[in-house]
Amino acid sequence: MIRKLIVAIALLPVACLSARCPAKQSQQSLQDPEWVKADSPKKIVYAVPGMENSRVKNVTYKQVGPTALEAVFYSPAENPSGHLLPAVVFIHGGPLPTNLLTQPTHWGQYVSYGQLAAASGLIGITFNHRLYGLDRFPDAESDLLDLIHYIRQNGEALGVDKDRITLWAFSGGGPLLTWALRQSSPDIRCIISYYALLDPPSIRKSIPATVADDTLQKFSPLYYLTVTKQRIPSIFIARAGLDYPGQNDIVDRFIQQALSKNLSINVANHPAGHHGFDIQDNDSRSREIIQATFAFIRAQN
Repeated sequence: MIRKLIVAIALLPVACLSARCPAKQSQQSLQDPEWVKADSPKKIVYAVPGMENSRVKNVTYKQVGPTALEAVFYSPAENPSGHLLPAVVFIHGGPLPTNLLTQPTHWGQYVSYGQLAAASGLIGITFNHRLYGLDRFPDAESDLLDLIHYIRQNGEALGVDKDRITLWAFSGGGPLLTWALRQSSPDIRCIISYYALLDPPSIRKSIPATVADDTLQKFSPLYYLTVTKQRIPSIFIARAGLDYPGQNDIVDRFIQQALSKNLSINVANHPAGHHGFDIQDNDSRSREIIQATFAFIRAQN
């Protein structure tokens, strides 16, 4: 989760926004910006019994030069049926600094989501990807696709039904949902957006001029929702009523476009919710939305 998307953009070194920064940093140079120090320990505001009993498996799903990209699989403590289980892939936001000390797979938000998925009879999958700047959507998408390939190749050993996958994106990770709209992938049962960026062209002024307009369009879920002729998975949108200025304008346009195409879409609005309401706003509505999201996933699987 990115607490302040635009602030995070401003805090990144200019060179990291316009060019590819080194992927590996010395341990001494690794550090967390203040927003990561503040938010990374926070867990989601909804919990169920047994979350802490989930089985956890850390894997390297991809090697990029000297950098190992980690994924973490959270499984139920017991699976009496022995059946392979649906998977939920949690896509963290960005951009992130390249010298980040605490990677998203170790943030309380994603740890607790993985645990909640496992306690709900699913396989929760968190992973790190390379959204180091708003010119790095191609790299981050490459990482997502390689993770999905890893799941498909190793699903049985990990207890995952590779034909039942949910993509759940947060904040700046929203553009990575575009892949599921560009092509028909029957194994992607549904997609979920939590206060996510669904149209990068709408924040053109915040993105380096070196990034071509057609590249931004390629990573716009709103654009592909408009033009695609492919099957669209069922959609769940969580909207934070007190999100940043302009963010809900994008979300609302996405919702209206989905409705105009008569797609299967569920919308949960938190009128008093802030960006990151699932860790920021410990109230009944936040919990209702998280609970409803897992009910939605189960209904699609």
